[in-house]
Amino acid sequence: MERESMEFDVVIVGGGPSGLSAAIRLKQLATEKGEDISVCLIEKGSEIGAHILSGAVLEPRALNELLPDWKERGAPLDTAVTQDKFIFLTEKGSFGLPTPPQMHNKGNYIISLGNFCRWLGEQAEALGVEIYPGFPAAGVLYHEDGSVRGVATGDMGIGKDGEKTDGFMPGMDLLAKQTIFAEGCRGHLTKTLFEQFDLREGKDPQTYAIGIKELWDIEPEKSEPGTVWHSVGWPLSTDTYGGSFLYHLKGNQVAVGYVVGLDYSNPHLSPFEEFQRFKTHPAVRDVFEGGRRVSYGARALNEGGFQSVPKLTFAGGCLVGCTAGFLNVPKIKGTHTAMKSGMLAAEAVFDMLASATPAAEPKNYAEKIESSWLWAELYKVRNIRPAFAKGLWLGMGYAALDTYLFRGKAPWTFHQHSDHTSLKPASEAPVITYPKPDNIVSFDRNSSVYLSGTNHEENQPAHLQLIDTTVPVAHNLAIYDSPEQRYCPAGVYEIVREDDGANPRLQINAQNCVHCKTCDIKDPTQNIRWVTPEGGGGPNYPNM
Repeated sequence: MERESMEFDVVIVGGGPSGLSAAIRLKQLATEKGEDISVCLIEKGSEIGAHILSGAVLEPRALNELLPDWKERGAPLDTAVTQDKFIFLTEKGSFGLPTPPQMHNKGNYIISLGNFCRWLGEQAEALGVEIYPGFPAAGVLYHEDGSVRGVATGDMGIGKDGEKTDGFMPGMDLLAKQTIFAEGCRGHLTKTLFEQFDLREGKDPQTYAIGIKELWDIEPEKSEPGTVWHSVGWPLSTDTYGGSFLYHLKGNQVAVGYVVGLDYSNPHLSPFEEFQRFKTHPAVRDVFEGGRRVSYGARALNEGGFQSVPKLTFAGGCLVGCTAGFLNVPKIKGTHTAMKSGMLAAEAVFDMLASATPAAEPKNYAEKIESSWLWAELYKVRNIRPAFAKGLWLGMGYAALDTYLFRGKAPWTFHQHSDHTSLKPASEAPVITYPKPDNIVSFDRNSSVYLSGTNHEENQPAHLQLIDTTVPVAHNLAIYDSPEQRYCPAGVYEIVREDDGANPRLQINAQNCVHCKTCDIKDPTQNIRWVTPEGGGGPNYPNM
């Protein structure tokens, strides 16, 4: 069977907030101008929202601009924030801290971002957007002149041996005048575009964190709908960036999570174990005792901010949302900025469709970004996250200084380095002994992955690829005691040995992968490459 192709005016890769906002705005513009344009959006997850994971507190600024009547349309914004709490944890105690202005959430909503995206998808389809879930974009297609022509979706039914199985179905070539990449954090096609068009030239490296989240049903008397609770401090050491969130939703549910900056230096550290240990703290444990864990997931998030935003445009398309790195770290929010970037990209791309060279570079998208509130917001907080490279106390001190004295207008900009370069050799870092899970508030990774709904077709090529198969033992194990065993929140990577302890080798349990991309980011030699598996594979997050 030969690959077929379909042509559209615009193809959008990714069904998150930025991609869906771009799709909606394109159709709005077409209606306003009395034109008919074809917009196709593809999503690798089994449905819109299947792979979406965030805290999440939504600032509705962009939503108000995109769909001002969202309340009448039934948007799933059911829990308005009623109070903010910012807590410092010691090993046994806790005390309140002033809530930083960036974390004031009056007027915001605690939501399930997955459900919000499902609703955005409905709005897009009602406008005529063609949405195809279960279709992963496996490669970028180019014109002879080097401009982007569209994307190729992955084949189905390729076995582990690389040969076609009885269930083989070829992917499709989706061709477009303009292609919008909305892949989310660490998009694997976006990585190739960085190289193809030198989009990162003159920019700081992107930096990341891993966020791990659980959804709980708790006892009704412990429920405080609208309460937003953040903490710093224990269990992390002061030289590691990170902290927690607890968001109380309606229906006696709590979203709880932990974020650890991936610039940490101790290879013995396990973000998953830090999260489980956090829930055992006296100030936290009581919330969950007597409750039931409903769902689990993990996802990398951008932390580079203003300094790390790449060149956004190239011939034939542009980057939007978290694949471009628009997260506001001090706010702990990226949905409103992602949506805004998608809306501005739609305006720029729409203008290109009628041009004599529709696959040309939509340069005015970058101009629109730089003159928007999104850019002003990122610029104002650009120095806060990098300041924490000096440790928690200096970071918090500088954050206060930057916020209250400089008001984000300091005449300098801090710079940052790649996360994969930050690990110390295992022999130079303190070993961390984590407690065993009590299966009441703390759990192991296997039972956690089960709650993520993760599944992959077993007979398919590995989507976690080693560039050099000798590196995991000869380098990672020898120098760093195999950190991939600990930074992966799904137990994908495992050093196995003979009964006598000899012949260590890396076993990759790709079935467990929740698509967080941490391995692609943190591997010390960048030897692990994450690519898309078969369509529909991965987590299926309910209400996350």
